[in-house]
Amino acid sequence: MPLTNSGWEMQITRKSQQTRSAGKTRVRTVGTYQIFHDGVAQTGSAMSGTVAESQGPGDNGKAGNKRRVEAGSYPISTQDGTKYKTFGYKDSEAPNVVPKPGIELNNTGKRSEILIHPGQGFLASVGCINPCTSLNSGSVTIDYAPSRKRVIAIIEDLKTFVGSDFPTKNGKKIPRAQIVIEGEP
Repeated sequence: MPLTNSGWEMQITRKSQQTRSAGKTRVRTVGTYQIFHDGVAQTGSAMSGTVAESQGPGDNGKAGNKRRVEAGSYPISTQDGTKYKTFGYKDSEAPNVVPKPGIELNNTGKRSEILIHPGQGFLASVGCINPCTSLNSGSVTIDYAPSRKRVIAIIEDLKTFVGSDFPTKNGKKIPRAQIVIEGEP
């Protein structure tokens, strides 16, 4: 799916799948992300990086399938869950403290609660997207604190870009903003 070059867009380009075999074999999808404002790539450490997702192939047709979402364009909203929130997340870098920061992808077919949220360890996701620094191999883990900082920076960038139209409550659509996911490795 190409970018529209209009509004706030987070482009995710899937590159590969990684495996870790330590007792139980685990698989994750690894790609890159870049934030755009009206088609202009944004600079700064959290405006681009690596993402981790569940294994493929992408599947939006069945709830609870433990797969990544299909490649495509997704409008987004503020998240209003018990574990993740856009407004009201806890100010803590401890990975066990909830709620954590997050935003939700919409129009994901039969899937629900597909989020961008902090990762930890090999993967902290069932269909969700975990921004992080780099994952050169399946033996590399996601460090929670830097992942959390990236998610917060993405939320703050969204708020700044959307301005007074940004929702003031959780569970509301964010105007002029979408996630564009490409690739099915």
